[in-house]
Order: sequence, then structure tokens, then C-alpha cells
Amino acid sequence: MQEYGAHIYKTVYAVLHSPHDAEDVTQEVLLQIHRSLPECRLEGFKTWVTRIAVNRAIDWKRSKARKPEELSEYVDNLGPGTDGQGTAMPAERAAIEREEKRYIREQVEQLPDNYREVVNAYYIEQKSYEEISSSTGLERKSVESRLYRARNWIKRHWRREDFE
Repeated sequence: MQEYGAHIYKTVYAVLHSPHDAEDVTQEVLLQIHRSLPECRLEGFKTWVTRIAVNRAIDWKRSKARKPEELSEYVDNLGPGTDGQGTAMPAERAAIEREEKRYIREQVEQLPDNYREVVNAYYIEQKSYEEISSSTGLERKSVESRLYRARNWIKRHWRREDFE
């Protein structure tokens, strides 16, 4: 781990471009290497380690792209007094959940105007591309483009730690 940890992190970061995700994947890679050591031939060890890192990073990136949008799920699950599965929760937890929801809405309000409208409609109001298109007068492709650009803007300007 000490010898190859930095190399693995750099390799994973080159694929993911996210320090937080790179740390998670690096940890997974190190665990995978540890589990696979008994079957490993020590010839070309660094190449083997690098290949595991690249493959795991690509898998992570693909799985993340397949997942439903996390912001939408997170906001949806913050219903008043429930834990997202409809189960009642303690008042303290409900207050924390309301505060988190308020914080997310405040952050969304700080988005540039051309992104805020489509992000609100898609994630908060849960409208489809077609519904957003008809209510805003934009073409469907324009709605898709704005959401894509908004996600990129969010990735560049927001820190994951602010939402954890």
C-alpha cells in the first residue's frame, strides 16, 4: 500500500477527475489487490496493479452514470417526518432532514438563471424533459443540454462535503 498507493490514486484520478471518488476507488483497488495477492504472479506487478486500478475506475464511472440522479433521490426522500420509506422518525431527525432540504434548495437558488429553472423543474418538481420543454418553451434537446451543463457547473462549483 505504501509503495503503490500514490500511483494507484493518480491512475484512478486520471480516469475519474474527482478527488472524492478517486479516494473511494483507490480504497476498493487496494482491497481488491489484497484479496487477489494469493493468485498473483509477481511478474509485472506494477502493471497488474495499474490494470486493476484502471478497470475499477472505469467500472465506477459507468455505474455512476447508470444510477438515477442522486440529488433527485435525496430531495425526494426528505419528506417531512418520514425517513424516505414512509416510516415515522424522531423529531430531531425530521428537523435535520428539513434543514438539509432547505439547504439544498438554497444552493439550487444560487445556480445561474439559465440552469436554475431546469434544475428546479427536473430535480425538485420531478418533471420530464417534455414537461419542462412545454412549460419553458425550450426544445427538448435544449432542456437536455441545460441539465448537462448545469450538472457540470455543479461539479465545478459545489463540494461534495457541503452536502454530507
